[in-house]
Amino acid sequence: MHSLKWRVAAWYAGLLIVVLLLVSAVVGMRLQSILYAQARSRVTATMAEIASSVQASEEPFSLGFGGSDAYALLTDSNNLTSWSSPTTFIQIDSSNGYPLAKSSNLGGTTIPKALGLDTRTPIARRQIALPIGTLLVEDRYFVLGSRRVVVHVAERIDALERSIAQTRESIALAVIAAMLAIVALSWWLAGRAFDPLERLAQAMREIGSERLDRRLNWGKRDDEIGRLAESFDDLLARLQEAFARERQFISDASHELRTPLTSINANAQMLLRWGDRDPAILRESLETIVAESAQLSQMVGGMLLLAKADRGDEIPMEPLALGALAAEAVNGERASAASKGLDLRLDAENGVFVMGEGHLLRQAIANLIENAVKFTAQGSVEVRVRSLGERAIVEVIDSGTGIPDRQRAQIFERFYRGDSAHARAIPGTGLGLAIVRSIARVHRGEVRAEGAPGGGALLRITLPRLAEEFTDPS
Repeated sequence: MHSLKWRVAAWYAGLLIVVLLLVSAVVGMRLQSILYAQARSRVTATMAEIASSVQASEEPFSLGFGGSDAYALLTDSNNLTSWSSPTTFIQIDSSNGYPLAKSSNLGGTTIPKALGLDTRTPIARRQIALPIGTLLVEDRYFVLGSRRVVVHVAERIDALERSIAQTRESIALAVIAAMLAIVALSWWLAGRAFDPLERLAQAMREIGSERLDRRLNWGKRDDEIGRLAESFDDLLARLQEAFARERQFISDASHELRTPLTSINANAQMLLRWGDRDPAILRESLETIVAESAQLSQMVGGMLLLAKADRGDEIPMEPLALGALAAEAVNGERASAASKGLDLRLDAENGVFVMGEGHLLRQAIANLIENAVKFTAQGSVEVRVRSLGERAIVEVIDSGTGIPDRQRAQIFERFYRGDSAHARAIPGTGLGLAIVRSIARVHRGEVRAEGAPGGGALLRITLPRLAEEFTDPS
């Protein structure tokens, strides 16, 4: 019973069978009740006819009155036979239970006396079994002047009970047949419902990491299975894209890591051969190794940060003043800007708060400034912090050569270094702007590149702004 199809079929069949059994039981009991009610009504009607005849034979008639005419009427077997029928029997007893008269269809059978009848309890009903069959009996106590008699009216219910038994057998056979049909139908319906899922599962199993370009193409099915297959195709597309990014990342990382490692290895070999002979070679090789090691460390750190962002790790966040973070990032990059003669300015609006992690946001802003300083030969780099509705915005504007339109979306890809020889000549890991995009996404924001109004580039980080009433006033 590990199969979902089996469980669904079993539950469906079980539910229908329980409902069928309940309905059958109710129908059987209702039929029995109706048939017995009809038998009782015939007995009651015959007793009422006898009482009416007794009352009419001698007026006034009531319990405690009456006379010999009523007594003679009741003890006349011919009268009793006229009130009887093939299934209705009548017997008259004295008050002490001695039979006085009975209908001819009773033959030698005598209805047993009823106990406990008197003027206080004049009527009783019972069911008895006699040689002529099972009888439904109504007993009634009459006072006829000085005489007291008991009238028994009985209805044979053998045929009724046979009809009930036959009906129950028929219902039982019908229920068994219906149960078998329900089980078969449940299995068939479950198969119809779950066979597409099995085919879908088989198709999914056939798709491995090397065949992510395959699609199920079940979108023509206008039902839940079709929507599930369509969702799986979408998942495959995202997985294919993710695998492609991973392969590209590994390829790019291998290429980018090879350069500093090769340089470090070459300089280490130079040190082994000529380092102890030539102090200039010794110093130059050590400086190169230090510089390449620093770049390698920066690259590895960036890759680790990107990997952490890709995993979606939980990052603790708190309310932060975006202007203060920008000021710290600007101060950290002033030396590099000054070394190139660039004017690095900050224009920060007060009261712009975001929910975030301070180190990451500071690094994102610093990366934008560092990128702007690298690609700006002369002029200025301006950092602006402002709010716009429910968004907090950080803009870094430089007076450099700008970014071609076709490259503005690509510059945030990992290891992208641009197409021009000038861009590739500028040192860097190719991860700075990719890190900015990952940090922005972690903070439910985005980063875009545009052209600055006066030439150069404008890179903008947009983040959800934190309302002032939720910030720490200190």
